[in-house]
This record gives sequence, structure tokens and C-alpha cells, in this order.
Amino acid sequence: MKTTMHFNHTHEHHTIDASGQILGRFATNIANLLRGKNKPTFSHHIDCGDFVTVLNSDKISVTGDKLNQKMYRHHTGYIGHLKEISLGDYLQKNHTAVVRLAVLGMLPNNRLRSIWIKRLRFNQSGVENKESQ
Repeated sequence: MKTTMHFNHTHEHHTIDASGQILGRFATNIANLLRGKNKPTFSHHIDCGDFVTVLNSDKISVTGDKLNQKMYRHHTGYIGHLKEISLGDYLQKNHTAVVRLAVLGMLPNNRLRSIWIKRLRFNQSGVENKESQ
């Protein structure tokens, strides 16, 4: 006999200010909210996560000398085309992608990962806009 469980999950909206926060610890908190680990009805195979809007992602901080030493690498597919960019340059170029990559690293690699990461949004104006959500 198979048991089916029906849950009525409500996806709440969280707005988090990133100014002055440490990148890794901040990404861990966002990943827990996206997965719904803060809820008493959390289950690994059920999508019960929330929406997260990040404000001021350009003002995030890192510890140590990671701005110069941490490198992001990607390969274009051509021979010898391994591209590198430092964290400091990447933050100036696209600071939302840095936070998104950090959160992706905190999420498990399963079928729910793409659903969770779509609930991560960025707002640079500093004012929460409910109509865009």
C-alpha cells in the first residue's frame, strides 16, 4: 500500500539586505530559505521553499584577500581558451552573478535545484517592488 502525503505549502517572500554581509555565510542563509529548511514541514523531496529578494548585492563583502586571490574560471570550448577573472573584477562586472553562483554552490544537485534558483531575485534600487514578484 502506498501512502500519499498532501501538503499545502505557502511560498513566502523574504527580502534580505546584503550590505556588509559576508558572501559565503549570506549564501548559506539564502539557500536555507530557498529550500524551506526553516519550516517545520520541511522534507527533502518536496518543494516547500520561499522566494528571496536580495537588496544591495553590490555592497557584499568577503574576508581576507579573496578579492584578488579567488579566481572564477570557465572554458569557452576552444583549445587554450580557459578564461579567468578575479572575484574583485567579477563583483564590479556582475555582482548579482557572484551571489547567484555562491547560492548555487550551497544547493544540492537535484531536480529541485532549478526551481529553487528561479525564486532568487535581485533588486538594486533598495526598494522592494511587489508588482515585479
